[in-house]
Amino acid sequence: MINSPYPVTLQHRVVNIQETIGKTVGRRSPPDPLRIYPNEIENAKAWRRSFGGVRVPKGVFRFSSHEDADEWLMKNLVERAKI
Repeated sequence: MINSPYPVTLQHRVVNIQETIGKTVGRRSPPDPLRIYPNEIENAKAWRRSFGGVRVPKGVFRFSSHEDADEWLMKNLVERAKI
């Protein structure tokens, strides 16, 4: 809380819109979302090594429910982990 003899409702900040900015200290640009940085590649490789490279079959699979899909996924993960 600001110690002031005036109530909080009477404190106003004055902003001059017509004033020009005299100096730009730095410039930042948003990162490129399509660029892959070297440390991200190394992180991906480390994660893959830590999980043992377990992979599930590629393709489009259709299931009648989420439970069937989860059961199929767990079955494939366990089978491939045993190999």
